[in-house]
Amino acid sequence: MATKNNKVKSASDLDLKDRLVAINRVTKVTKGGRTFTFAAIVVVGNENGIVGWGLGKANEVQAAIAKGVEAAKKNIIKVPVHKGTIPHEQAAKFGGSRVILKPASHGTGVKAGGAMRAVLESVGVTDVLCKSKGSSNPHNLVKATIAALGEMRSPAQVAQNRGVSLETVFNG
Repeated sequence: MATKNNKVKSASDLDLKDRLVAINRVTKVTKGGRTFTFAAIVVVGNENGIVGWGLGKANEVQAAIAKGVEAAKKNIIKVPVHKGTIPHEQAAKFGGSRVILKPASHGTGVKAGGAMRAVLESVGVTDVLCKSKGSSNPHNLVKATIAALGEMRSPAQVAQNRGVSLETVFNG
């Protein structure tokens, strides 16, 4: 889960772009026939270290997406992005989904599947290697990916926690 220092205070002043990850049509059989509703999982981000996810449910697809975007704006975290990649390797689990994120050299690209790709592109990561194991449910993959990103620590945070200089963190 996201740590307290990674939470963002307000989403109103950020320039967020939304991405639809998955849409699910749900059918309810009633006395009058079938009723269709839609559930949309949406990821928002400014492609500069800010990302959030939301789930919207409504009778119309567009309304479900709009509700998902509003929910995503309330659930935003800040992720340290270092030279287009993540600062260190990180693994996370949510439900039956497990994800592993590894930093990659410049020019590698985003090597990730659908739901993970949407999250990583929204946060602004351009070079990363990812692996998902277990369930491929997009809801759980998005939540696991955001949990992994929320646990990321920047080199400055590591240096501060250890009580050493930034050069010592890199040089050992």
